[in-house]
Amino acid sequence: MDKEVIEAMGKIPRQLFVDKSLMKRAYADHPLPIGEGQTISQPYVVALMTEALQLKPTDNVLEIGTGSGYQAAVLAEIVNEVYTIEIRKPLADMATKRLEDLGYKNVHVKYADGYFGWKEYAPFDAIIITAAANHIPPPLIKQLNEGGRLILPLGSTLFYQTLTLVTKKKDDLDVQQMGAVSFVPMTGEVEEGK
Repeated sequence: MDKEVIEAMGKIPRQLFVDKSLMKRAYADHPLPIGEGQTISQPYVVALMTEALQLKPTDNVLEIGTGSGYQAAVLAEIVNEVYTIEIRKPLADMATKRLEDLGYKNVHVKYADGYFGWKEYAPFDAIIITAAANHIPPPLIKQLNEGGRLILPLGSTLFYQTLTLVTKKKDDLDVQQMGAVSFVPMTGEVEEGK
C-alpha cells in the first residue's frame, strides 16, 4: 500500500464515522452499517481504491456516495479539494457535520444524485464512486480531466462487482479490472440504465 494513503488513514479516527454501538469494530477489515441501508467500506478497500487513483496534493477529487464521510476524509488528507455527493439527506447532513467537527475545510458535501456529478467544480483529476453501478455515468466521464482516473465497483448491483479503474485518454477510456468486490447499489438516475 502507498505510504501516503496509510498515513492519511492513520490520522483519521475511524471510530467517529460509525455508530457508537460499533466503535469497537471500527477498525475490523469488513464493511459496517452506517444507517439508511448503507455501509462504510472495509479499510482495505478504502485504501485500495484511494491508492489506485494515484492522487497528487494539487488534485481536485469528486466522490459519489459520501456515506459516513470517511472516504472523503481520507481523500482530504491527500488532495487539494474534495467534492462529495450523497443522495440520502440524513447521511449528507451527518457527514457534513462530522467533517466540519473534525476541521476539514477542503471537503464540500452536496445532497444530490451523484449520477450527474458536480458541473460547477469540474473537471476533476479523479472520481471515486463508492456504490455499485451497472454502467459508468456518462456525465462523470465528461467531468473527468484528460488523463484523469475514475474508480468504481462495476457490474451487477445485486451480487458482486468488479472494481474497475478507468483512465480518460483523449476520446478513449483505458479500463483496468482490479478484482471482485461487493458494494451497496448506487441509487437514483443510474437505476434507469441510461
